Amino acid sequence: MSASSVFVEPRPIRFIRRGQVVSESHVSADRTLLDYLREDLAQTGTKEGCAEGDCGACTVVLAELNEQRNGVRWRAVNSCIRFVSSIDGAALYTVEDLRDDSGALHPAQQAMAESHGTQCGFCTPGFVMSMFALYQESVTPARHGVEITREQAQETLSGNLCRCTGYRPILEAAQKLPMYPQRSIDEAALVEQLKSLQPTQTADLRGALRPATLPDLLALRKQYPDATVIAGSTDVGLWVTKKHQQHARTLDVTAAPELTRMTQTPTHLVIGAAALLRDAFALMEEQWPQLHHWFARFGSVPIRNSATLGGNIVNASPLGDSMPLLIALGATVTLQSLGGSRSMPLEDFYTGFKKIALRPDEILTAIHVPKAKNQERVAAYKISKRFDQDISAICLALRLGFADGTVQSARIGAGSITGVPARARATEAALIGQPWDEATVQRAVDIIRQEFRPTTGVRASANYRRQVTGNLLQRFWLESQPDPVLTNLEGGRL
Repeated sequence: MSASSVFVEPRPIRFIRRGQVVSESHVSADRTLLDYLREDLAQTGTKEGCAEGDCGACTVVLAELNEQRNGVRWRAVNSCIRFVSSIDGAALYTVEDLRDDSGALHPAQQAMAESHGTQCGFCTPGFVMSMFALYQESVTPARHGVEITREQAQETLSGNLCRCTGYRPILEAAQKLPMYPQRSIDEAALVEQLKSLQPTQTADLRGALRPATLPDLLALRKQYPDATVIAGSTDVGLWVTKKHQQHARTLDVTAAPELTRMTQTPTHLVIGAAALLRDAFALMEEQWPQLHHWFARFGSVPIRNSATLGGNIVNASPLGDSMPLLIALGATVTLQSLGGSRSMPLEDFYTGFKKIALRPDEILTAIHVPKAKNQERVAAYKISKRFDQDISAICLALRLGFADGTVQSARIGAGSITGVPARARATEAALIGQPWDEATVQRAVDIIRQEFRPTTGVRASANYRRQVTGNLLQRFWLESQPDPVLTNLEGGRL
């Protein structure tokens, strides 16, 4: 066997449902989990609303091993844009699985019924499954039970839409979850089942390649350069459901533990490219708690439970929100192939509209983010027509360091303004070495409005983008002042 080849074990997809191991040998690499449930298993409680991960009607819950907690982690995901192969080694729960053996409703179902949160009922299974995940993470005896706040309920259900506008009773139902007799799942037994399904070698799940190690991943990337690389599939899933593309061979990066790990050095956060957005954002929030509301507006909980930080970066959408923040934070990316690895600043990774500096045999493996420092301010702003689950019209992120009232360092990342995520270098230069006062900021505002050539699109005109980009820099300045006169609707200061 050559150094670039790897042994691949053809085997069925294996997952746990209702306490039993399911082996599925007849599902194509790009079969969505929603279609599989409804058409193959006749489990029609899970609904199709949008087929693009926006409405939440298709929400199901995955249970997976959590090495940090030595137990199980529960996450609600959109089944409409997940591939069946991606649940290999997990436990799957749908709305049909929530009643107990006696037929009694689960607390999530009972709360919805008693709070009159069902209305037409089409979105109800998705809401119930999001609440089930919240229940498993927060209410069960293993979690010791906590109060569910209104804000927590709103964030948990941000990925579920109710077209009957019944949000008040639904949110009340989520808050009432701890009031009902507790329903437990034997997590110890589930852990043992999940351990038995963990891959020990690279698998071929009927065209869905799941490398178990980084060396295998790099070898398969070289061997199959035309394979569709997937992680959470929150973008690739849309290629299937909306563009009707077919992907006979996929290369899933999420089974290689080297890509899902997150570590820290004295100076940096090191985030594996296949780390979930949920986990990556939580790690960064430890450094910058003020970014919580920005992170909470990134997609929805089910999207953040599936999407990966590396996937968002490689997708290279000019409308992606993680890139402006990471550029402002000074992130670098590591690209790796069988021939070796190389690193570069994230802003240099983008070479044009939807073009990146990734070679055909390379994989993005890690993102390195410099840690928070004393005497600095970090902020990120998202302007969109809708508060939750909307694509940005403008995204601006800033990281400035200060000493004795003078700007010592400045990094500004901009997105959804031009065709590529960009760094505002001219504006940074106008700030560095200058006193942090109104005159300096006004000069910088004038510069940032001229630094980019904004595009006009359905979300905003070029003039709007130009004006508001300057306004956000001024907002950053106002927030830094000791006596702000306005209140930030997201809970911080303006």
